[in-house]
Amino acid sequence: MRLLNVAGRAVLETLDGRADVATASLGRFGPDPQSLFGEWDAFRAWAETARPDRGREPVGPLLSPVPRPSQVFAVGLNYHSHAEETGLAAATGRPLTFTKFPSSIAGPGGDLVLSGDQVDWEVELVAVVGRPAHRVAPEKAWDHIAGLTVGQDFSDRAVQMEGSPPQFSLGKSFPGYGPLGPALVTADEFDDPDDLRLTCQVNGETVQEGRTRLMIHPVARLVSALSWICPLSPGDVIFTGTPDGVGMGRKPPRYLKPGDTVVTTIEGIGTMTHRCVEEAE
Repeated sequence: MRLLNVAGRAVLETLDGRADVATASLGRFGPDPQSLFGEWDAFRAWAETARPDRGREPVGPLLSPVPRPSQVFAVGLNYHSHAEETGLAAATGRPLTFTKFPSSIAGPGGDLVLSGDQVDWEVELVAVVGRPAHRVAPEKAWDHIAGLTVGQDFSDRAVQMEGSPPQFSLGKSFPGYGPLGPALVTADEFDDPDDLRLTCQVNGETVQEGRTRLMIHPVARLVSALSWICPLSPGDVIFTGTPDGVGMGRKPPRYLKPGDTVVTTIEGIGTMTHRCVEEAE
């Protein structure tokens, strides 16, 4: 199943077209995509029978398929290659976890307002919780996942690395620094949801390329580890970490500037495109 947010309305995308959830379900489910996670099992069952609205397919801009998560977890140094390029130790014990505050969540396209001259890119697979999870075993974790989507962990490195010790969350939480999309895709749509190709391009140049099977802590282990400390609620999101190729790891470092275009893709899910612009004075 593929779920979109079209102009603020939940929309199913099928091979035969799109179906507005509220209209096609005759009001059984509302138009707000975030509301669906609270009754995910019932929604999944209904979605199996949904049919496209031929001639009345919803139109409008694609927004985040998870517009208002209550919790946003993010995992650092979850690929050995990224740890090596930053000169930091990989998080092989408990996952290195921080947050991107929910106000950073944005859609899969549009302008990215740069907060300064050290804004970096980080392509990430994002897992979305579909069932409450508390002290879940790794082998049961996928049962609690609604689906997967594409994410970018845009990061203002100057803010992130300010102070000793540095703090992560604020530098990664400017408006628009947590875009998600273009779709939420359920695990059954993939041959192997633990082995997906992810790439990031800046101005047409591939700056990041990796596979999610190289994560130190795969999705199931992350869900389990987080749930043993923080009860997870439907609609929560987990940024699972980035592979190597970030601007901070280059010599000399390379950061985004106004006019740059960032294209973020994960196979089987789709592509996000953002254009960098200056912050208005």
